[in-house]
Amino acid sequence: QLRFVESGGGLVQPGGSLRLSCRASGVPLDSAPAPIGWFRQAPGKEREALSLLNLSDGSISYTDSVKGRFTVSRDNAENTVILQLNDLEPEDTAVYYCAAVQSVSNFGGELKFRGLLYTGQGTQVTVSS
Repeated sequence: QLRFVESGGGLVQPGGSLRLSCRASGVPLDSAPAPIGWFRQAPGKEREALSLLNLSDGSISYTDSVKGRFTVSRDNAENTVILQLNDLEPEDTAVYYCAAVQSVSNFGGELKFRGLLYTGQGTQVTVSS
């Protein structure tokens, strides 16, 4: 059975960078039932969709608030989807998750996910001086 495990979070100063990994186990990444999304959840805030990787054609979508700072890539050898976080801000503090996403909408540049499958346990990112 497909399972995602996130890692790479930590404490970083404002302006710093982190490299998050979403490792798929159980099946090859290309066998995932839906595109792979990254999203985050901060205390007291709504879930925020960040990016979506379409495995069939390799296309990537980003929500506007992270464009230019966050970059998605994949490491086929490690069966992993990478989320590179650059120029981090305190507002980026959250638990970051990956999942297979059944449905996505774009509301004026803001991605919205519905139907999350095989969501991992998340990895904590804390941006603070």
